[in-house]
Amino acid sequence: MLLLQRAVALGVALGYNAWVLGAETPASTSASSSAASGAFGSSASPVFIKDAASRVNLFVGTTNGGHVFPGATLPHGMVKVGMDTDSPGNHAGYDANPIYNATGFSQLHDDGTGGVSCSALVVQTLALRFMRSGKYIRGMPDVSGRAEDATQGSPDDAAEPGYFSTNLSTDIRVELTATRRAALHRYTFLKATKTPRIVVDITNDGQMSSTDPVMDLDPETARVTGGAHFEASFGPGRYHAFTCVDFKGEGYELGPPKEYGAWLADFPVEQTVTITQLYTSFTDQLGAMFTFAPNPNGTTSILARVGVSFISSEQACANAEAEIPDFDFEGVRSAARAEWSELLGRVQVNPSGVDPEIVDLFYSSLYRTHISPADYTGENPRWNSTEPYYDSFYCNWDTYRTLYSLMALHDPARFAQIVRGMLNIQQHEGWLPECRGATAKHYIQGGSNGDPIVAEFFVKFHEHAQELSVDPNALYQALLADAESQPPNWDVQGRQVNIWKSLGYIPSDVWERSGTNSKQVSRTLEYAFDDFSISQVAKILGRTGDAKKYAQRSENFANVWNPNITFPGQTDIVGFMQPRFANGVFNLTDPRHCSIHDPLHSTCFLNAQNHDGFYEGAPIVYSQYVPHDTTRLIKLQGGNSKFISRLNFIFDQDYFDSTDEPSQQIPFMYHYANRPGLSTQRSRQVIAEFYNTSVNGLPGNDDSGAMGSYVAFYLAGLYPLPATQQFLLSSPYFPEISFVNPVLNTTTTIRANGFRGNPKSGTGGHVFVKSVKINGKAWKSNCFIEWDAFTSGALIELELTDDINVPCGASTDALPPSLSTGGYD
Repeated sequence: MLLLQRAVALGVALGYNAWVLGAETPASTSASSSAASGAFGSSASPVFIKDAASRVNLFVGTTNGGHVFPGATLPHGMVKVGMDTDSPGNHAGYDANPIYNATGFSQLHDDGTGGVSCSALVVQTLALRFMRSGKYIRGMPDVSGRAEDATQGSPDDAAEPGYFSTNLSTDIRVELTATRRAALHRYTFLKATKTPRIVVDITNDGQMSSTDPVMDLDPETARVTGGAHFEASFGPGRYHAFTCVDFKGEGYELGPPKEYGAWLADFPVEQTVTITQLYTSFTDQLGAMFTFAPNPNGTTSILARVGVSFISSEQACANAEAEIPDFDFEGVRSAARAEWSELLGRVQVNPSGVDPEIVDLFYSSLYRTHISPADYTGENPRWNSTEPYYDSFYCNWDTYRTLYSLMALHDPARFAQIVRGMLNIQQHEGWLPECRGATAKHYIQGGSNGDPIVAEFFVKFHEHAQELSVDPNALYQALLADAESQPPNWDVQGRQVNIWKSLGYIPSDVWERSGTNSKQVSRTLEYAFDDFSISQVAKILGRTGDAKKYAQRSENFANVWNPNITFPGQTDIVGFMQPRFANGVFNLTDPRHCSIHDPLHSTCFLNAQNHDGFYEGAPIVYSQYVPHDTTRLIKLQGGNSKFISRLNFIFDQDYFDSTDEPSQQIPFMYHYANRPGLSTQRSRQVIAEFYNTSVNGLPGNDDSGAMGSYVAFYLAGLYPLPATQQFLLSSPYFPEISFVNPVLNTTTTIRANGFRGNPKSGTGGHVFVKSVKINGKAWKSNCFIEWDAFTSGALIELELTDDINVPCGASTDALPPSLSTGGYD
């Protein structure tokens, strides 16, 4: 098959005209202040950004390993329709690097994934392709239809929330939009086109993994139905996907196809209408080819409506017919845009005095937190249920730290649906879902990280659980299943529970048939935090015995702390998390292991042969990972001064890894040592060094919105502690930021009094929090705020200073809480 080439958006330059639509007029500071002051306790909010979707750049991180999906979708939509390229790094289908060819436009993608194998990390089935004779080159057609010289590299991809477009060098303009379970494509050919042709690919999933493909085409209507089995992208399973494709002329009667037939591998079979083919290898493909009549009265635009289902091709047709009954491209596009703008507009920032790129970075990051997980409700082939069904979590290990806490602030109703779906999966499969995509289980990365997700919901919304249709008993039973019952294969669900309960850590030298013996130290730390999250739910439910039990189990992180390990060449840095044998004797892993300074250049990605004890992070990073009891960790490391020195060493010697989730909290950990100014500066330096709105604007994988949510929190001047009532507090990058919570019917505004802008380098500035008032009353801490400020609606006023040495406050309870100090009682 011939490959199509195209030009792509390079950085912000192309995309800007496409996504800054209906730009807002910033409100004055005085006007915004008066608007905000009367908003609390209701869903009213100052509107600084009239169309929040206009500030989203979909091309951020679409090359250089970001693997961001820039196509068309709804918030948490099942269908994610976009352009695919032949890049080896096209984990989301698309790569912004213009040296790569376009291979088609497919309906199912994930966002920002990466890991074991490039070829195994993209789900892109049911692709539509084009064929035209001649050599295909990059370039943007001019008004006469002549393709420009490829060497000019004219950028030619554009996107906004709910819409994607590109001009191919074949002189075909492609536009895409979507509903939840269907996509609508519009292909516009040159006016002189005599034989517009379209190819439908039933079997292309990016991995060439299809088996059992089946396809039918109707020679009168050109409807194509079919499906195949495909390999899971990050796990051992397979899934079945189906499609239904219909065509319609835009502005003219398309009529029956002039030519039709199936194609098998590279060979067309004219006038064939049914193919059922069991492949003996994974190299061939199957699809349909059509030649349509051109528009006799003008430009030829052909619409392709593509329904998708995991149940059957009949249901794929029903999905498309129900969601896009009239092929109204502009109507579907407009509805998608409106849905995105409403959702993103629940978080309002005052852009006065702020670099426009920071505003765009914020909303682009917030946008990506609503791509995954995907709403598959009605598309569960495994059991019948009236509950919501969400899938494509990809990996909870990536997202539990920040994504759901951000959702709690402005989209709790959907959060509740996701939790209900997770509970329903547990009821049918025995354990909460972990890594999951396209209905198939994937490999677990950490612990049972669904636990802090459902606990985060319950800790914050237990008083509203009934109205949100979340059963507290079912939620707690799901947590107990993870905590107490060992699954047949803890590589894909649950935990290695039995030895966790008997030893209080995962030993290096015990092999069980239930799963792979690896990641023992990092899983120990994850299990500890999982149990902490369960203890917080038990406490709310009045299960005091369980609350105490799981709180005690959460302190097991100390069982893998070896106080006798010294960092090579640094005699003042002593004590690290280390692997341990079942007899209690410690094993040794170099604290530099898997860092950029590892003398062995090791990696810690998912690997069954990796028995060093750590997953995607060096021991020096994991030795800081005790979110629920940092105070005890500080004592283990020798007190505040040594703790601060260790944090500084991590940053100054480049052990901080912004691409990896265990590092995300590290910039904010100075708070616990009473140095919040250092947290503010470090977090701002991270943004300045690693994040921007170019196609290279992410330092690594977006990880299903994990990176987007963490950047959004940094820019908001907050960092969450999942399954608790607290948020660590810094200063926002805006004079004012407001969160509208539709379920609570409240608005909470954080206002930075004396805001003087943001230093480009992240260093210094009038950005440090000197004091805090909540609804006009002095608050006890400059380092954290409570969830109560969001449940009732509040005005949180920060007094800023240029003094980096500001403390958390004068009282003993000004420091952020930790378990060992009774902070969560």
